[in-house]
Amino acid sequence: MKPYYDIVNSLGKEPLPEVLTNDRLTRSIWEEQIAAAEKFNEPGRFTAFIGYEWSSNTGGNNLHRVVVYRDGEDRAEQMIPFSSFISENPEDLWAWMKTYEAKTNGQLLAIPHNGNLSNGKMFQDTQFDGTPITRDWAQTRASFEPIYEVTQIKGDGEAHPFLSPNDEFADYETWDKGNLNLSVLKEEGMLRHEYGRSALKLGLELEQDIGVNPYQFGMIGSTDAHTGLAAVAEDNFFGKLPHVEPSDHRLGATMVKFNEHAIVADEIAASGYAAVWAHENTREAIFDAMRRRETYATTGPRMTVRFFAGWDFTEEDSHTRRPALEGYRRGIPMGGELGKAPDGQVPTFLVAALKDSIGANLDRYQIVKGWLDSQGELHEKVYDVAWSGERTPDSTGKLPAVGSTVDVANATYTNTIGATELIAVWEDPEFDPAQRAFYYGRVIEIPTPRWTAYDVKHFNLDMPEGVPMVTQDRAYTSPIWYTPKP
Repeated sequence: MKPYYDIVNSLGKEPLPEVLTNDRLTRSIWEEQIAAAEKFNEPGRFTAFIGYEWSSNTGGNNLHRVVVYRDGEDRAEQMIPFSSFISENPEDLWAWMKTYEAKTNGQLLAIPHNGNLSNGKMFQDTQFDGTPITRDWAQTRASFEPIYEVTQIKGDGEAHPFLSPNDEFADYETWDKGNLNLSVLKEEGMLRHEYGRSALKLGLELEQDIGVNPYQFGMIGSTDAHTGLAAVAEDNFFGKLPHVEPSDHRLGATMVKFNEHAIVADEIAASGYAAVWAHENTREAIFDAMRRRETYATTGPRMTVRFFAGWDFTEEDSHTRRPALEGYRRGIPMGGELGKAPDGQVPTFLVAALKDSIGANLDRYQIVKGWLDSQGELHEKVYDVAWSGERTPDSTGKLPAVGSTVDVANATYTNTIGATELIAVWEDPEFDPAQRAFYYGRVIEIPTPRWTAYDVKHFNLDMPEGVPMVTQDRAYTSPIWYTPKP
């Protein structure tokens, strides 16, 4: 292993070792990976996708993608994966994906990592080389990248408080020091091109200009852990890398350091999961659901979330015990698109959320709206549409906090506040049928101990100064878009 360790540590410092561009070696490793996926794939019981990570990291700017195959070994083994050693330009990856699909009659999609370490490169308003975005570029990206990893261990990527100062829940597990290796520190102008909500808004603007929205993506979460473990619950968090697995010394352990700047293990988020509404547990069904963006993200809890839009949901629909039946019958699910509004009608949304069966109760269900007005200005607003308890919004529309039952010293909480489920029908009070818009759901749990509190309690540690000890985990649905097309 020592020679391989030395090769990895030399990357970017010395010419690329010939062994890393040897197709025979690549094919042998690829065939091993395919064989492992085929061995453990059990349709209807456990789905193992064939796939790999394409790790573009130009100048430390994280543009990583995970490439997922709908196919089995008969197609996947026909071409070896396209490597970021060949090109770090995502457009070259898409070109390779086109070639693969044409040659094999197979299907691929690429899932970008959350963009908070890209230093403004993940959701640009230009192509990789700085030239203007074209209609073909936009169609290609939207086709091959239908979903986006909005939250993971290296921070949350839904919103940023600088971009959304009126959103009290925007500053969640924020990583905004710089790029992946901290070689270039963050500037405010980069943020708009890194976060999911601002990218969705940018997509509306680009669609207005070129006729195609390249950033019409659904949401998922993932771990990005390098331990082989899907352990991201706050009370069972094994960290990103083996050296920050649970121990009495992982708090304060350095993850990334460049000059005097560093990211430490305390800043890692215990996140997240990808949820997919598929017809069955098979590669084909799950891939197709991802393709149509019928997905949602959570930051760790296994809560169940529904989000539908239509033109005639009523308050009575919020009393159903099977909201999906009405949602599919009279509306469209998360990831879908509403066409031009019928005369005089306003979109209605049927929302529902069920708590994690062994997790925390729910605080509230919110709908986040973004829109482009007639002057070409972008806007956003967060609406509380369902909440627990007898709380009443104040004169400004602000909903009081749910409270907290967290005992930090003992790393415990109780479910004596919050709701086990939330369901409601909401109508947009500010709808303009001429304006492009998107809507997505955000479900917030009651406060619970953060993973750091469990470490302090379990290992009898002194709490490092400034380390957060309480969190409010959440889920993000894929958006539903309103497009005033004829």
